Amino acid sequence: MGYRVAVVGATGNVGREMLNIMAERQFPADEVVALASRKSMGSEVSYGDKTLKTKDLDAFDFTGWDIALFAIGSDATKIYAPKATKAGCIVIDNSSLYRYDPDVPLVVPEVNPEAVEMVHKKNIIANPNCSTAQMVVALKPLHDRAKIKRVVVSTYQSVSGAGKEGIDELWDQTKSIYNPTDDKPAKKFTKQIAFNVIPHIDVFMDSGDTKEEWKMVAETKKILDSKIKVTATCVRVPVFVGHSEAINIEFEEFLDEDEARDILRESPGIMVIDKRQDGGYVTPIECVGDFATFISRIRQDSTIENGLNLWCVSDNLRKGAALNAVQIAETLGQRVLKKG
Repeated sequence: MGYRVAVVGATGNVGREMLNIMAERQFPADEVVALASRKSMGSEVSYGDKTLKTKDLDAFDFTGWDIALFAIGSDATKIYAPKATKAGCIVIDNSSLYRYDPDVPLVVPEVNPEAVEMVHKKNIIANPNCSTAQMVVALKPLHDRAKIKRVVVSTYQSVSGAGKEGIDELWDQTKSIYNPTDDKPAKKFTKQIAFNVIPHIDVFMDSGDTKEEWKMVAETKKILDSKIKVTATCVRVPVFVGHSEAINIEFEEFLDEDEARDILRESPGIMVIDKRQDGGYVTPIECVGDFATFISRIRQDSTIENGLNLWCVSDNLRKGAALNAVQIAETLGQRVLKKG
């Protein structure tokens, strides 16, 4: 017996990627249904070598379904997740709605797989923010070895993190720069994104941090260790897919860069590409479509006693969203449901 899985928001970037990844990883599903809003009902999405016609989320009955992968944003999740959980279906949610609820586990399977065992409190598991997910995959094995005190991270986040509108805006603005009569002012972003960088993701908070920066702090503490101090600066860059992060780590004890490199090479979900030569590192364009979190530029930080710097790159639609959700479903099956 395999699982019955509903993909909610199946026509969006993340929903489509969830279906692709389930097929690629041969997730043990006996039945998969693609759900979307009424306006998208009947449109087709790919699932491996099959084509699924989307069904109306509003009219769908979750009774008898094991897992629902949600990729529809917080407002819609607030309406439909309770319907699913009331019917006995476990929701794995990609929005930020439940991430900070103490009764909802926030899970990155390479980091805290045991947290899925809390699922029965609300029948919901939260997927972390895309920028947090890849960072904690890199931090976890180093934290286990030398205990992290403080993290300073600057992100370089692709426009796909803002959905299809973000991708379209970068594409249209880039073309319009070469055609002065075709002006494309900023709509999705607060300033021009083509040939520019914008130090502003999500809304500003009273502290001066943006909500994206706050999310990285709160989520790292919840997933990895509440004692770690984190400060983040999150920047949108004119890249279609793939988030990059420059991470500075301060440890409680000394960790040599060579040992750190060896630890990361042996750690799940990580690919180390770190040669001190032209091109001996990974950039976003090389990570697209890959499952791994790539680590490069590992080096000692001589300005603090126990410090390391590293460069971290991952496909934000995969590890940052869809892949992590499917991995949570796999972990849920192995540790809790034990069906497939």
